[in-house]
Amino acid sequence: MDFEAKIISREISELLWEKEKTVATAESCTGGRIAEAIIAVPGASKYFKGGIICYVNEVKERLLGVDHDLLEQKTAVCEEVAIEMVKGACNALATDYAIAATGLAGPGGGSKEIPVGTIWLACGSSNRVVTCKVEEDHGRDINLAIATRNAMQMFCNYLKDEDVEEITV
Repeated sequence: MDFEAKIISREISELLWEKEKTVATAESCTGGRIAEAIIAVPGASKYFKGGIICYVNEVKERLLGVDHDLLEQKTAVCEEVAIEMVKGACNALATDYAIAATGLAGPGGGSKEIPVGTIWLACGSSNRVVTCKVEEDHGRDINLAIATRNAMQMFCNYLKDEDVEEITV
């Protein structure tokens, strides 16, 4: 894990400790890398409950409750599936928040409609989810590193934005 990722992990750790909230992951293409980034900080067991690696659609459906028809119509690589993965992970693992990733890291498997390097990231709670789409192909390892870093940064920003909303309400 690079230095920047460690800083983001530490910041997420501090925010979750302060809030006394928990997080889980639901990962397809990243295969546990987001969970690995979260647990890089000592004491993560206070706020990280676990993760579901849902590499195939069957697991997305059975463990996360992702709608079968949605997977059939739009494929697993879409914003709606990423959102359902977040909500499903919050429910399945009884956490306040979850981070999800679904996409095509490569080198193969892409199409004209969904090229390699397309990865949907989502994070949030059962009530509010934000998303981000990664679209460039830099090769499998770099695609996964970018997706992991972006997911962690997005979640860190989500937690900070939530604090601002609580203050301004």
